[in-house]
Amino acid sequence: MKNEKPGQFPYTRGLHKNMYQDKLWTMRQYAGYTSAKESNKRFRSLLNQGVMGLSVAFDLPTQIGYDSDNALANGEVGKVGVPISTIENMNTLFHKIPMEKISTSMTINSTAPILLALYISTAENQGVQAKKLKGTIQNDILKEYVSRGTYIYPPQPSMRLITDVIEFCDSHVPNWNPISISGYHIREAGSTAIQELAFTFANAIAYVEAAIKKGMDPNKFGPRISFFFNAHNDFLEEISKFRAARKLWSTIMKDRFSVTNEKALFCRFHTQTGGSTLTAQQIDNNIVRTSIQALSAVLGGTQSLHTNSKDEALALPSSESAKTAIRTQQIIAYESGIINHPDPFGGSYVIEEMTQKIFDKSMDKIAEIDSIGGAIEAINNGFIDNEISRSAYEYQKMIESKEKIIIGINKFQSKEENPEDLLDIDPIEVKSQINNLKKFKNSRNNQQVKNSINNLILTAKSNKNIMPEIINCIKNDCTIGEISDGLRLVFGEY
Repeated sequence: MKNEKPGQFPYTRGLHKNMYQDKLWTMRQYAGYTSAKESNKRFRSLLNQGVMGLSVAFDLPTQIGYDSDNALANGEVGKVGVPISTIENMNTLFHKIPMEKISTSMTINSTAPILLALYISTAENQGVQAKKLKGTIQNDILKEYVSRGTYIYPPQPSMRLITDVIEFCDSHVPNWNPISISGYHIREAGSTAIQELAFTFANAIAYVEAAIKKGMDPNKFGPRISFFFNAHNDFLEEISKFRAARKLWSTIMKDRFSVTNEKALFCRFHTQTGGSTLTAQQIDNNIVRTSIQALSAVLGGTQSLHTNSKDEALALPSSESAKTAIRTQQIIAYESGIINHPDPFGGSYVIEEMTQKIFDKSMDKIAEIDSIGGAIEAINNGFIDNEISRSAYEYQKMIESKEKIIIGINKFQSKEENPEDLLDIDPIEVKSQINNLKKFKNSRNNQQVKNSINNLILTAKSNKNIMPEIINCIKNDCTIGEISDGLRLVFGEY
């Protein structure tokens, strides 16, 4: 460890020799609400404020494959993100946004292949070729079964969809990250830092194994695998966790999969400050929490960062609080001096000891999952779910007993009113989204839609890559709900 330098295997001290002296992390802000039109306005405003990459939040119906006019979508349209049902919605979302220049991250899993098809088709409508697109699609279904719950199909067909996306991007969208394996949501569900890493990398191992089984070479697709981690409250533990993550992944890829391509050994990750650490009480305190968490991500060597807004425990962020959140990153980048030193805490006996401990304990946990039969088996038999639930329970108990202090919650409380400038969902915009969708369905060639869905079903039943057929469905005006329903007929629901 003493002789290890930034940019050298196992990359504990950073992926690159000079780190942020050469290139800053990508500053992202996660956004999406009410309608494609309103979300487009927010995206353009964020880009004007210096955001380097967009991060799209989708509403729940979009995440689980229902159109906005479906009865099951009632009350959820535009609530936690942007509703996308059609190519028209996607065209509106990226109106006047230069898709060849910006990097877009999409937090979407079950319907990831469909959203990627929509993104590619929208870019083509702008005259931008798929090979020029840069960005990331989350496409990490395994953590959905134990943390977020936005799955549609059983694990096996879901894994097929994921590997189809990886294979398709490898050939057609070479600058795109076809998967972002997420520890963020595992941590939000209540895991510890060690569990966050162990469960994330156990899932990653399952994806790499599935891709190899499909005949793909990890030296070739490995460089496009990315990760997504949480920046929680324990400042030094989080810095150590990010350092340990790089060492873990490079060691796994080298030892387990005999990877020799250096870029395929890189653990490239996006970080988001901890949503579950935000409090609805004394919301200005959240700015301080977010700043500390963002600092840990930068000191830990993240490639990309989203800072939460102070009001997110109460509502979707207002434009003013979103501006403060991006300014937090900019102040760290341009005023703190941190960027002048790769791995500034490297060599600290506290950080080095903690990094090694997190590495060792995460490896032990991965070995335990291996002994069960791997990540999918550990999900099916409830092992991972039980581990997270136990940690969440212990954490809550510590807060209630005041062993763990949360300012404004169990110490230094004060009576206060909620702020008045919270963002509300506009019911007129929601109504307009549903009405426009009905018009879209009535005005298209519905025979063409039917034929496209039938072809999709045939492809889903075969071993062929499904992505070209999904793109064909999008180009023939099929909706997200119709494509998802076609796949439900073949794969069933979980």
